[in-house]
Amino acid sequence: MKPHRRHCLAGGGAFLATALAGGVEAASPVYRRGNDADPETLDPHRSSTVAEAHILRDLYEGLLTYDASGAIVPGAATHWTVSPDALTYTFTLREDGRWSNGDTVVAADFVFALRRIMNPMTAAKYAEILAPIRNARAVNQGSAPAEALGVAASDPRTLVLTLDQPTPYVLELLTHQTALPVHPPSIERFGDAFTKPGNLVSNGPYRLADIVPNDRITLVRNPHHYAAREVRIETVAFLPTPDLSSAVRRYAAGEIDSLADLPGDQIPSLEKRFGDQVKLGPALGLAALAINLRKAPFNDIRVRRALSLVIDREFLSEVVWGRTMAPAYSFCPPGLDNALPPPELAGREAMPIDREEEARALLSSAGFGPARPLHVEYRFNTSDNNRNTAIAIADMWRAIGVETRFVYTDAKTHFAHLRDGGDFDVARYSWIADYSDPQNFLFLLETDNVGFNCGRYASPAFDELMRQAAAERDLRSRAAILFQAERILLADLPWIPLMHTRSKALISPRLSGYRQNLRNVSPTRFLTLGS
Repeated sequence: MKPHRRHCLAGGGAFLATALAGGVEAASPVYRRGNDADPETLDPHRSSTVAEAHILRDLYEGLLTYDASGAIVPGAATHWTVSPDALTYTFTLREDGRWSNGDTVVAADFVFALRRIMNPMTAAKYAEILAPIRNARAVNQGSAPAEALGVAASDPRTLVLTLDQPTPYVLELLTHQTALPVHPPSIERFGDAFTKPGNLVSNGPYRLADIVPNDRITLVRNPHHYAAREVRIETVAFLPTPDLSSAVRRYAAGEIDSLADLPGDQIPSLEKRFGDQVKLGPALGLAALAINLRKAPFNDIRVRRALSLVIDREFLSEVVWGRTMAPAYSFCPPGLDNALPPPELAGREAMPIDREEEARALLSSAGFGPARPLHVEYRFNTSDNNRNTAIAIADMWRAIGVETRFVYTDAKTHFAHLRDGGDFDVARYSWIADYSDPQNFLFLLETDNVGFNCGRYASPAFDELMRQAAAERDLRSRAAILFQAERILLADLPWIPLMHTRSKALISPRLSGYRQNLRNVSPTRFLTLGS
C-alpha cells in the first residue's frame, strides 16, 4: 500500500472510530497495534489463532480474564465456588455486566455460547479445548443433545459448570477465546453475519467500529463495560504485520506503536537501534513441521526421522531467529505446570556428521538416494522469519540429497488449508499454549482432534495414555502418564519439533503499562497511550 493512501486510511479510521465512540474528541490518539496477521474470523467459536485471540480479548470478556501481568482475574464473573469433588464450579456474574448495546450479560448467554461452540453445525475447530466440560465430546460429535452439556443457569446471575473429571487447569480454560460469550439476539438476527461492523455486539472493554481487510480492524471503547472509566485508550487499530521487516520500518516511522513479533535475524541490530524498546521474554509455544501421514513416503518413520536428524536447531534458534527461540528436542517445552521434565529426541548428543550418516542410511533403506532423490513440498505462511527458516531447513536437507519445493501463502490461507484437510507433504505449524500444562500440547495429536491434527496421526497407544491422564486425579501420576505419551510422539514424529518460542515485541515509549508475562497477553484496557 502506498504511504499517502495508508495515511489517509489511518486518518479515516480515526475519524470513524471517533464518530462511533460517541463523544470521543478528534484529537484522542489511536493505538496502532501491530498484529501477526489478518484474522480469519471474529467469531470466537470459529477462531483458532493468536492474532484472532488478541482482538477477541479486547472485544469480549469470559467468566475470567487476564490482567496486565497475565494473571487470571475475575471477568464477567465476580467470584466462584468449587465443590469438594472438584467437579462442579458455580460462578456468580457481576450485576453491572453489560453488552455493548446496553443489554445485561446473563448466565443464559454463557449457556447459549457453550452449547453453540459444541454444536457440530458450528464446525468449531477449537471445540476440543473445552472437552473437560461434562458430555462436551458427545455433544460435539452429535451423539448427545445440546442440553446434555454440563452447563446450566440456575438464575440470571448464576452459572453452574460441571466437569467429567477434575481438571487442574479448568479456570485457565475459561479465559480462552473458545469460552467467550456471544450475544444470542445478534446471532439469531444476523446468523454468521453477526461479526460484521454494525452487527457485532460484544461484552468486553471495546466494541467493533470498522474492518478494512488487510489493513486494519478498529475497535472503540465500550461505554457500557463495567470498567469503561478505567480504559485509557479510546481507540485501538489492529494492523496485520506479516511482513516483519516492513513492520519494523513502519514502527521506526511512527506509524505503528507496538509489534507482537520481530524478524529474528535482525534482533541484534534492533536492540542496538531501539534499546529497551525491544522486549524479549518468556512464552509457552512450539514451532514444528507437521508431516502428512496420509501419503507415501511421509508415512514411513524412516523418512520422518531422517528429515528430523539433520535439522540444526541451534542454528535456527540462534542465527535465523536471533535468540528469540530456543532449540526444541521435545514436544512440550520445559517448565510447564503439572509436568515432569520432558523426554527428548534420540540423537541429540551425536555429532552433525554422524546424524547425516544415519539420515542417509535411513533414506537409503526407504528407497531414496542419488538416483532417486526424495522430493518434499514445504508449505509455510509468509513472514521473514518463516521464509528464512524454510530456506535454512531446505539447505540442511540438501546435504542428504533431499530436494525441496516451497509453497507459501498468508497465515489465514495457510492454517485454513491445514485445518480443512488440504493436501501437503511438510507444513510449518506453530502453537502457543492456552494453559501451562502438557495436555495443551499433546492433545493436538489425538486421533479425533481433526482441527489441529492436520497430518491425521493415529496412535491407539498414545490415545489410551491421554485418556488415562484425563482420568488420573493424582498430579504426579498424571505427569508420568503424559511423559510416556510424549515419548510415543517423539518416536513416531508426526510433527518434527524445531523450536520453543519466546515472546518478542517492540513497544513505543509512548505506550505504558506493557508487562512481559509467560502468557504473552497484553489487553489494551490496561495500557495507556501518550501523545
